[in-house]
Amino acid sequence: MNQKTTEQSSNYEDLENMSTSELLKNMNAEDKKVPEAIEKILPKIEELVNIIVSKISEENGRLFYIGAGTSGRLGVLDASECPPTFGVPDDVIIGLIAGGDGALRKAVENAEDDEEQAWRDLQKFNITKNDVLLGIAASGSTPYVIGGVKEARKNGLVTSCITNNAGSALAKAVEFPLEIVVGPEFVTGSTRMKSGTSQKLVLNMISTAVMIKLGRVKGNKMVDMQLSNNKLVDRGIRMIMAELSVNQELAAKLLKEHKSVRVVLKNYKSDS
Repeated sequence: MNQKTTEQSSNYEDLENMSTSELLKNMNAEDKKVPEAIEKILPKIEELVNIIVSKISEENGRLFYIGAGTSGRLGVLDASECPPTFGVPDDVIIGLIAGGDGALRKAVENAEDDEEQAWRDLQKFNITKNDVLLGIAASGSTPYVIGGVKEARKNGLVTSCITNNAGSALAKAVEFPLEIVVGPEFVTGSTRMKSGTSQKLVLNMISTAVMIKLGRVKGNKMVDMQLSNNKLVDRGIRMIMAELSVNQELAAKLLKEHKSVRVVLKNYKSDS
C-alpha cells in the first residue's frame, strides 16, 4: 500500500533535541513550501471560483464546506467570516463539521467515519443542484467527506475538494479536485501544520475572490462589512473620509445615519 504524503516521516529527526530557535526556523522553512504548492494549482482554483460565482449570481446557489477535525474547523471558520467581512447573509457560504458544532472545540469520537452523515447534515439546509459542495480533507480519505461529495454529485451538484495527497479517493470522487501536495509534516502526520495552512490559504482565496467578483468590495475596501464593533465603525469612518474627502465629524454622521459604508458612498456622491 502506498503511503500518503501527509503520513510520510518528517524531514527532521530528534525534534525534542532541537533548540527553540532550531524548531522555529525549521518549521518556518517547511511553511515556505505551502505557497509554492498552491501556485501550481492556481488555474484549477480560478476555474472553481468562476463556477461558484456563476452558481451564486445566476442560480441563487450557495457554497457549502464539509470536513472533519482541523479541515472541518477551517471550513466553518472561513464561512463564518464572510458575513461580517462582506455583508452577505449567513446562508450564502455554509461550513459543516463532522460531529456538529460541538466538534469545533472538542474532538468527537468516530464522527468522521460515517459515510452517510454528511449528506444527512446537508439535507437540513435543503441543498439542491444549484449549490456547490467543497469537501476538505488533508488525507483525502475521510469517509464523512467522501460520502458527502459522492451523494452530492449523484444529485447533480457541482463538487470540489481540497486535499493534501495526490490521487486520493476524495479527489477521484469530485469534478474539481484541488490537490495541494505540501510534503511531509514537520511533526510526522500532524496535518494541522502545513496541510492546514494550505487549506486556510486556499479557502481565503476562494471566498474572497468570489465575494469580490460578486461586487462585495469597492476598490480595495470592505464597503459591505457589518459595523458590529467600534473597530469596524472606525474603519468605516476612515473609508468614508478617504473616498469622499470629508472630515471625521461628517463621515461619522453619515455612517450613523445610513449604517452602511456602501450606502453612504452611493448616496452622498449622488447628492453632491
